[in-house]
Amino acid sequence: MIDVIASEWMKLRTLRSNVYVLACSVAAVIACAGIAFMIGRGFDGQTLDEKMAFPGNGDGLGNGIAVAYFVFAVLGALAITSEHSTGMIQTSLVAVPRRRVLLLAKIPGLAAVALVAGQVLAFVMHAASMTALGDRAGQLLREGVTLGTPLSEPGVLTSVVVAGLSMAAVALIGLGVGAAVRSTPGALVVLTVLIVVLPVVAKTLPMPLRAPAGSFMIENLPLQIAGVGGGILPPAAAAGLLVAYVLAALTAGATMITMAGRRIKVLAIGAAAAVLVSAVPAAAASTPGPSSRLAWAVCADKTLVKEMRCASVEVPVNWAQPSGRKIDLTVGLLPATGAQRRMGTVFAIPGGPGGSGVEDLSKNAGSFAELRDRFDVVSVEPRNTVDKGVLSFDCLFSGPWIALPDTRAEYAELGRRNRAAAERCRSADPEFFDHMDSASVARDMEAIRVALGEEKLSFIANSYGGRPGIEYSRLFPGRVRAMVFDGSVSPYEDRAQSWLPQEKSFARFAAWCAASTTCALHGQDVGEVWRALVARADRVPVPVRGEWPAVAYSGFDIKEAAAPSIISPGEEPELSRWTELAEAIKRAVDGDASGFADYVRQARKSPKVPSSTGMNMVHCLDGIVFRDYEEYRKRRREGERLLPNLAGTELWHPLGCVGWPTPVTNPPGPLPAEELPPYLGVGSWTDYGRSANIVRRVPGSAAVQYLGHGHGLYNAGNSCIIGHVNRYLISLRLPAQGTVCPKTVT
Repeated sequence: MIDVIASEWMKLRTLRSNVYVLACSVAAVIACAGIAFMIGRGFDGQTLDEKMAFPGNGDGLGNGIAVAYFVFAVLGALAITSEHSTGMIQTSLVAVPRRRVLLLAKIPGLAAVALVAGQVLAFVMHAASMTALGDRAGQLLREGVTLGTPLSEPGVLTSVVVAGLSMAAVALIGLGVGAAVRSTPGALVVLTVLIVVLPVVAKTLPMPLRAPAGSFMIENLPLQIAGVGGGILPPAAAAGLLVAYVLAALTAGATMITMAGRRIKVLAIGAAAAVLVSAVPAAAASTPGPSSRLAWAVCADKTLVKEMRCASVEVPVNWAQPSGRKIDLTVGLLPATGAQRRMGTVFAIPGGPGGSGVEDLSKNAGSFAELRDRFDVVSVEPRNTVDKGVLSFDCLFSGPWIALPDTRAEYAELGRRNRAAAERCRSADPEFFDHMDSASVARDMEAIRVALGEEKLSFIANSYGGRPGIEYSRLFPGRVRAMVFDGSVSPYEDRAQSWLPQEKSFARFAAWCAASTTCALHGQDVGEVWRALVARADRVPVPVRGEWPAVAYSGFDIKEAAAPSIISPGEEPELSRWTELAEAIKRAVDGDASGFADYVRQARKSPKVPSSTGMNMVHCLDGIVFRDYEEYRKRRREGERLLPNLAGTELWHPLGCVGWPTPVTNPPGPLPAEELPPYLGVGSWTDYGRSANIVRRVPGSAAVQYLGHGHGLYNAGNSCIIGHVNRYLISLRLPAQGTVCPKTVT
């Protein structure tokens, strides 16, 4: 047998046509470079936001892999059809009468050549593609990958190596086809159908059939084997399918080479065998994911997106008494669209407190489109959702108007008003009201994880959702795969320090007024006008003319009403909220605070900003409180020192907890940093520092700042932030320290 193998190796090495065929592989390199160059040219003509939504070029091999496969398949076919065309097959059969032995002897030499040449070609194709893209290759896209993926990216080196190995497999398929049809033209026809025609047909199928059909095409198997895309098959099934194709082709060839006169019939048998063998890994690919105990069904709320499914999870009201009274929490699911590429579940923790994560997930479903290629995305209507129905929505949504106490007596009076408002809501269900803390929410999240059947979860914590995210990290560190804090409030940061970005936002507002003629205060020193107005209103409140003649705004009231507009000015270039704010300031200077009252009324149905009982019932249990009047005075003095334009607004939430009827049950505590994976924080000008303050407590973590306005950037569809978050959640790779997203991306 060794002599036969050596003889076949000599034939392969000396056959000049093989050199010509391998030289044709340069066409694959040209295809990769050419397509990548055209992608780069098209990319250059897009806006920054359009660039973020651009489809990635992957490892760059996809543009030329079909050409490379065809070259290697022809190489394999010629290893035997060339002998048929020249008549040398008769001489070979005289030397080796056992035809199957002759076929088998051709395999080692052909495989060796194809393995080496395939690896070289795969790496050259990748390099050509990356070179053609140039600096553009590093542009991060919404789907969490870069436009061109270097070998350092997870899975790319593996996919390139597997692509090289697969070329050897394709060469063996060509050998089997050549042995079966015994004709170079016939082999070329069969290989053209297999490598060129069938993939094109698969791409034209209707959407429900396109993904599974494409997954079975040879050109898509390397990426699936490497686990980085290409179809719905898991790596083991994709590898098994490639082996099955080789075995089916060689089996057909080995059968046909001994059966003269029945070529077509035997070839049909071989093709059928290939289909049957390929069905085995396909069946393996259909194995279900984690065993979920949730009964997913169409959501009762018809305002939710159609693809969302809903279920309920039963949890105890008081986790200290798990066998006690229970409540049901609604859980929403946006299923993974990548079928067998699914990596797990991402839990979107809603903001608020008081908001419904199910509604938020439905409203912002578009932001999760790329992530759903790899993950199910779930969220919950938390126990502290204000319209859950257990407690009165009107009661929770309302609350007393807060004034900055100047004396101990005023501080005590504020406490009495807060307590009265809280007791009105609490009286309907004291047990439920007293267990609205974020630690209870985190335990609810763990119950959902158990019901989902997931070993670990990945999280995106939006705004207030960062606090339950922190509590989950503290209580269940071993269940966290990844955690993103998006504009999350940090319980560890000094409140006055955390408000410094808001002061910078005021400075931006003043600069805009100085530059824009649409600002009602254009030509004036906005800072001086503002501070004079606030000081005067603190001495003599500014009346609200019209509907509420008895209502007047203090300087503190003006700051609270203006703060949301200062932080979030509206879409550029209009900046409508800054325009309205400037008008409101001008009217207040003229003695009418109705500009502020009108804005507040639209959002809160009140002429002044009320201290929401529904939010306070969470914050007060979570320890956002003053210990006493002395601490309040200390914090107030610190704010007045650091915040010349917005002092006092940073005290809003703890002022709402003065006199609260229930004690703190969930004070801030340290993160078990050494037990947690690296985290990612993201945020805008105004809330980046808070997210960064959280994640810097976990070794190896990183944070990305968006150089613009906004809050809840992932939900808002910020493409750059989505790209970084998706990259982290999919590959667990964090951006470099100091990474920023440009302001022009929205």
